[in-house]
Amino acid sequence: MEYIVQYVKRLFAFSGIALYINLLGMVFTSLLESAVILLFIPMIAYSGIVDLNSGLLSNLDFLTPLLQLPTVWILVVILCFYIVIVGLQNAIHRSVTIRNATIQQSFSRQLRHETYCGLLQANWTFFLGKRRSDLVNLLTSELQRVIGGLNLFVQFVSSILFTLIQIALALWVSPELTLLVLICGVALALLSRGFLHKSKMLGRQTSELSKAYLGGITDQLNGIKDVKSNALEQSRLTWLQRLTEKMMQENLASVKLRMNSQLLYKLSSAVLIALFVFAAFRFFDTRGDQLLLVVLIFGRLWPRFLGIQSNLEQMSASVPAFKALHEIQQQYDSAAELPSLLQSAHSQNELLSMRTGMELQNVSFRYDPHSETPTLQDINLFLPVNRMTAIVGRSGAGKSTLVDLLLGLIRPDSGCILLDQEPLSIEQHLAIRRSISYVAQEPFLYNMSIRDNLMMVRPDATEEQLWEALAFSSSDDFVRNLPQAIDTIIGDRGIRLSGGERQRLVLARAMIRQPSILILDEATSALDTENERKIQEAIDRLKGSMTVIVVAHRLSTIRHADQVVVIENGQLVQKGTFADLASENGGVFAQLLKHQEEAVPC
Repeated sequence: MEYIVQYVKRLFAFSGIALYINLLGMVFTSLLESAVILLFIPMIAYSGIVDLNSGLLSNLDFLTPLLQLPTVWILVVILCFYIVIVGLQNAIHRSVTIRNATIQQSFSRQLRHETYCGLLQANWTFFLGKRRSDLVNLLTSELQRVIGGLNLFVQFVSSILFTLIQIALALWVSPELTLLVLICGVALALLSRGFLHKSKMLGRQTSELSKAYLGGITDQLNGIKDVKSNALEQSRLTWLQRLTEKMMQENLASVKLRMNSQLLYKLSSAVLIALFVFAAFRFFDTRGDQLLLVVLIFGRLWPRFLGIQSNLEQMSASVPAFKALHEIQQQYDSAAELPSLLQSAHSQNELLSMRTGMELQNVSFRYDPHSETPTLQDINLFLPVNRMTAIVGRSGAGKSTLVDLLLGLIRPDSGCILLDQEPLSIEQHLAIRRSISYVAQEPFLYNMSIRDNLMMVRPDATEEQLWEALAFSSSDDFVRNLPQAIDTIIGDRGIRLSGGERQRLVLARAMIRQPSILILDEATSALDTENERKIQEAIDRLKGSMTVIVVAHRLSTIRHADQVVVIENGQLVQKGTFADLASENGGVFAQLLKHQEEAVPC
């Protein structure tokens, strides 16, 4: 329960005095409930079950003036008091419930914002070790279970306060019988500890099954084309049937556990009441009026006992969700790029310009700290400002890792990155990202209109600027021919468009930002020859006004690069112009160029 306690402390710190006022409201509501119970004494006395002059009434001195009134007036006064107290109790209960809901919803919103903000602040390495669907599950199902657990805790506190006040009332009426019932209740609580342990185990299974379900469904829907193309529908249905069978059994086990717990409490309560009545007459010589009142009190208490036990079981089941959220918060805190995302909010529009260029000095990096072979080793490279640098090499050579270092997504294990001959800080790297437009090999578009996709990076873009960017990427013609033109919804990841059209729109989005550095990671690989030629000519025109870094497999697209860098097995093995490297017989670049020329059909 330590994880629940941590979040409860945060709930109290977040809500401040409001939650304490609500707790006082709960106490007052319980006191009014006790007053309602006490009003039953003269009510049953009036009915003739208990003598108005009985010893029970003598314990309630404030009711003594009632004995001086006519019988009818006694009943009228009692009923009026009853209506006033019940009305006041329900009014306070309504206020407390609404205030509790407000506190819980506000804290839930804060928790969601805090968690998502923490994830956004985490560095790129953090996400490399996480499954995306697990993070989605945490932000949805697990976070909802945490919020539900906190709601259960508030209910638990409310039940405890009510129970304590009712026990105090019962002790006042009959201490001996009340102590007997409490001893039995404590013994029953100890016997039911096993239910809490089983609830925690089932809660852990719920978390694992939820992750497996969401992860599998997400992967299969993302790869639905492969599923259908390879006729894998039946195998995926079989997977779902097996998993949902486990989920059904887990849910049934939870229901059975809860029902077993309630059965134990209800049977034990029946046995306890029977023993209680027998002991009252046989050993304590209890009067009927006292016995009736104590039975009335505990008749209202036992459902509360059952509710407390149920709350404890459900809170135990939510412990794995609290633990998962706590652990992910610790992880993204340790992986934070800045102490607070908001600290850099004031500089969101500040761009970091280069005067001479960026330089990597003896830079090495490895993804696995225990690996003997680094991904990049001793890289020395200067990227001049307003020039075009092409990075080439075989698959897995380390080209994308080098780009990630330039973007500041990862930090070098050794060596340093310089900007205008000065070491580049984390804050400066974040500023550089705001000056960079990055076009990945696999284009990503959002399920919204083309206009919205473009304006994500520049909300103040004019209509003219939007179409200029589309024209630059040779997208304007096909966009005009769409049903709603630039306002057409393009589906998840732009699925309603072809691969080449998606790639051109991502390039348009990059250009509308008007960056000082443009990084293209195989950005034209899905284009036909004609559109690739047009975009290549447009990129060539950027030379001298923008720093361009191109990662390319198709070497014919980088003939006009100012410098070409060749990466092989994580090392920089060649550097120079296209013509110079092509003329180096036996060089890696010449080999790559030869293989591509041989692959071109006659």
